[in-house]
Amino acid sequence: MRQGLILLGAAMISISLMGCNSLFTPQADIVERVSDGDTLVLKIANEKKLTVRFACIDAPEIPHSQTEKRSKITQDVNQFTWGVKAKTRVEELIKQTDNRVKLNITDSDRYGRKIAEVRLKDGTFLQQVLLKEGLAKVYRQYLNKCPSRNIVQEAEAQAQQQKIGIWGDGKFIDPWDYRKANK
Repeated sequence: MRQGLILLGAAMISISLMGCNSLFTPQADIVERVSDGDTLVLKIANEKKLTVRFACIDAPEIPHSQTEKRSKITQDVNQFTWGVKAKTRVEELIKQTDNRVKLNITDSDRYGRKIAEVRLKDGTFLQQVLLKEGLAKVYRQYLNKCPSRNIVQEAEAQAQQQKIGIWGDGKFIDPWDYRKANK
């Protein structure tokens, strides 16, 4: 009889906890701001901030100085136009989920940023969206550290084939080449 009550109690607890997934899944991180098309700043414990660089991709650059903002050089204007579009798209997507994201941290970089695959609360993979919409390129130099390499390569190939976004712009310079030329 006693053993039966214990089993019954255990069964009742198990059944009641089945509906409480939120008790066992990690809460999404809060995005404080979107720095550019592939970088976020998150709020973490003790009012600290964590800078996160998107794994697997490289988005076009945005202007950082007043000189860059005023530049009339074609390659600057082109790069910054696409960079602002990528940043704006990331902001729109994150806003749809109350500024919350889930990270799969894969590495750290020389600037102290965490490198991560970034998903919205609903599971949407941000890197995949940016690539499909032609707002970023696969960062092949670091593809070996990308758990979702097949997904990102497929998304990029689709945008390239359909000439979406940067793939339809014959003047676009890859972000890594742009940075190298403007050091």
